[in-house]
Amino acid sequence: MDKRARSDLFRHRLQQAMALSGETQSSLARKTGADRSTLSQILSGTTARLPNGQLVAQCAQSLGVSADWLLGLSDQPDSLAQILAQAMTMVDAPRALIDAQIFAWHQEAAGYKIRHVPAGLPDMVKIRPMLEWEYAPSLGHTIDLAIASAEDRLNWMHQAQSDYEIALPIHELQAFARAEGYYSGCPRQIRVEQLKHLARLAAQLYPVMRVSLFDARKIYSAPITIFGPLCAVIYLGQKYLVFRVPDRIQALSQHFDGLIREAEIGSRDLPAVIDGLLQELGAVAD
Repeated sequence: MDKRARSDLFRHRLQQAMALSGETQSSLARKTGADRSTLSQILSGTTARLPNGQLVAQCAQSLGVSADWLLGLSDQPDSLAQILAQAMTMVDAPRALIDAQIFAWHQEAAGYKIRHVPAGLPDMVKIRPMLEWEYAPSLGHTIDLAIASAEDRLNWMHQAQSDYEIALPIHELQAFARAEGYYSGCPRQIRVEQLKHLARLAAQLYPVMRVSLFDARKIYSAPITIFGPLCAVIYLGQKYLVFRVPDRIQALSQHFDGLIREAEIGSRDLPAVIDGLLQELGAVAD
């Protein structure tokens, strides 16, 4: 870009930033300490010279944009602080079925591939009795309303034309079938019906929904969800850690792909594994 073209671009972007921020020529001159005649020449285009670096920096700081954007060196108008703030955010993770934030991310990513490492059995494959057993202690008398709302959202997610690839530790499914750890006290009948339901879904929804099992002793993953190229979310417990920078999303996607490569059991073999767990429970697969 030649000197005149860069000067014209600087003037255009400076005017644009001033219009968006509501700054006048007088107020910008006051904030930057610049001579009003200097700003007038820049804004009117009567000079082809770019201002010195100090004035560019002061204008950028006063207008809340980046100096690189004003100079045409970047197409990102946000300042470095703003970019860093947007690159990683932390939001609340309430104890709720398909909470509003999770659902909003699913809606935003409709049509994209969604990769998911759940904290337990994925909510989108759970039967109603399982949801009632799991969430009644925290949701109390509102459990019926919460489940009805969750079922509507789960139905939407099933119909959203997104592919779901789920990676689950083998021990999670085994612990559920055997009512161990987190699932201690879950009635046998619920576990049997839930396993049968999961087997049916795995067969009916393949390849739109694929569930692979990995050995957490060989490779570990925190609970994460990657919403296409839009964002990646790490579940911390009471908070979600959200990344929207492409290289961070790509890094977490590569991590997920590593789980799939190392998976002990692929999607096609999942029904056979479930059948084995049902046999342990003295039940027969449908």
